[in-house]
This record gives sequence, structure tokens and C-alpha cells, in this order.
Amino acid sequence: MDIKKIPVYKVFMPEDLDEILGPLRSVLSSGWIKEGPKVREFENLIGNFIGNKNCIALNSGTSALHLAYHLSDIKPGDEVITTPMTCMAANEPLALMGAKIVWADINPKTGTISAEDIRKKITSKTKAIVMMHWGGYPCDIDEINEIAQENGIKVIEDAAHAIGSEYKGKMIGNYSDFACFSFQAIKTITTGDGGMLVCRNKDDYERANLLKFFGVPQSTDKNKLLGEGDYDIKEAGYKTHMNDIAATIGIAQFKYLENNLKVRRRNAEIYSEELKNVKKLELLEKKDDRKSAYWLYTILVENKDKFMNLLNQNNISCSVGHVRNDTYSMFKEMVNRNLKGVDDFSKRKVCIPVGHWVSESDAYYITDVVKKVLNKI
Repeated sequence: MDIKKIPVYKVFMPEDLDEILGPLRSVLSSGWIKEGPKVREFENLIGNFIGNKNCIALNSGTSALHLAYHLSDIKPGDEVITTPMTCMAANEPLALMGAKIVWADINPKTGTISAEDIRKKITSKTKAIVMMHWGGYPCDIDEINEIAQENGIKVIEDAAHAIGSEYKGKMIGNYSDFACFSFQAIKTITTGDGGMLVCRNKDDYERANLLKFFGVPQSTDKNKLLGEGDYDIKEAGYKTHMNDIAATIGIAQFKYLENNLKVRRRNAEIYSEELKNVKKLELLEKKDDRKSAYWLYTILVENKDKFMNLLNQNNISCSVGHVRNDTYSMFKEMVNRNLKGVDDFSKRKVCIPVGHWVSESDAYYITDVVKKVLNKI
């Protein structure tokens, strides 16, 4: 095997770029590049794939989360229970909305938010729960939704890592009030940048379709004499819709989604088999009732910095994934020092390459190096 630097993240593109460039030329020359038929086509592809057609394509996963928070009627001073073990994109919109962020602990064996700790953090001011599927591994969705239903609050799934993940026989996107996917540059498939809001409730879906573009109805019966639209705006909205350029990239990529997931899961199986029972390393727990998309493959090691440096010296890139958000100065008013699961997970987590660019021989090379490196620590 040729020794090369194996990246931990990489943009997916078809080998034949004309698969994207051809359709893009047609869109660019059509005179219609804003949100249009290509966005509808991409929404339908994702909706059919996950089994929920209440899909709204947006310009980012962050916009999907922000819109879900708006639809959850989160106001300044409302409490939202969320995890610090995620991308800042999940929690910064809450801060901008004036919500009080309440950090819940995680299960350090999975990286996902703890339903037990959520229950402890519920108050009369709690408006919503945000769960993040770390690396694509589903949270305890049923337990968290049960807590929410008992207290009359909304549940938002941060599914940025989880397109193609499954829970109890269904794809993510079928369980909670909202699920938010990301098609950002380095996700399993990309639209360049983009996201998708999936709603369980049809009313939320219809409201979100208005809010994504200033609250303007997307179709009207007639225009007035001077060309202005004959419609009323009932609620102020945003400008977060996807355009046909991004959607066209997503449509061309979509046919590779299942194979990209297959490669990630194959590599994950190799890691799980080859690294089980290895000293100084702990694998994350997996339950039989759920299936990860493996956007990340995370292992837990001691002496993390030395381990990562040695991997890099052996041409294997690695990453900590996301930095716990409660360490950022912007969240200094929301510090919670009693997050033992987050402490343990953050101290030991390392993400190794698992994506479409990692060949089977690469995967075995990575496991061999991991074992050798651990023997030196």
C-alpha cells in the first residue's frame, strides 16, 4: 500500500465531475437559479429516502436548527436543555434568541445526551430539548420524547451527522418534532453548503415553508397591475432557503449516498473488530436497536495528545470532532461544572478517518498503527 496522508475529513465529489457540471450548466443557463424545481426535486429525494416528506431544503444545517427553534416558540428567558458536546452551530442560535441554555450531561460511552440528566434539568421554564446524534449514533430518542411529552415541550434532533442513521427500524427524521440535517462541505453528501429541516407535524412544515423566505407565500393566484405580488405576510421570517444551484449539486450526489454509508459502515466494522479488547483503548457502546451513519468514528484513549501526534507522524490525520461548547467565553454565564460524562468523553475522544476515501486496506493500516502507537504510550 502506498503510504499517504489519510485525511480525517474530505469533500465527496463523483469521479466524473460532469455528473454535476452538466446539470449545473443547464440550471445556470435556464435563467432560474434561486429556489425552484431543483430544490423541490432534492427535497423529494431526501423525503423518500428517510420516509418523511415534510422536508424543507435550506442554506445550512444551522438555519435548519434556528428555524426549528423559532417554530418551537423559544423566547428570551426560556430554558432550552441541550448538550455542550456538539458543534457551536447548534447552540449559538439559542444564545442569539436570548434563550437560557441549560447544559445536560452525556453518556461518556456514546457521546450522546443523557435522558436521565435531561429529566433532572426540566423546570417550569423549559421550552425545548435539543439532542445531538454524535457521529451519527442515535440518542435515546424514545426516552427523550417521552420526557418531552410529559412536560409539553418540543424536541429538536441535531442530525447534522446522521443522514442515513436508523433507530428502531426507521430512519432519523421520523420521531421528534424536528430533525435538522446538514449538507455542509464535508458531510456524507454535500450541496456545497446546505441543510434540511424535517417536521413531524404538517402545520409546522407549512409554517416553516413560509418562514424560510420572509413569510412570503410561494405561490399566488395573481399579480397586481404593477407586478407586485398579491399576498399578505402574516409572520416575519428569514431568508434561509436553498437555491437551485446547491440543490443540483445535491441531486447529483444523492445517488452515492447509500454507497458512501455502506463504505463508512464497512470501515467501522473493521475498526470495531480489530480494536476490540485492545489495551489502553475503549470503543464506544452500540445498541442493537439503532444504526449509526458513522460520519465520525470515535475511540477513547488515555494520553490523547501524544496518541494523536503519533498517528499524524504515521500519516493518519485525526480530530477531536467538536469542542465542548461550555468552554467558550460566549457561554460563560451558562457554565455547569457538574458534567462528569462530558469531562470524561472530552478528555479521551479521538476521531479517526472512516469516510468514502478510506479503502479497506487503509482501514486495516489504521488499526495496525493504532495498536502500535498505543504500545508506545
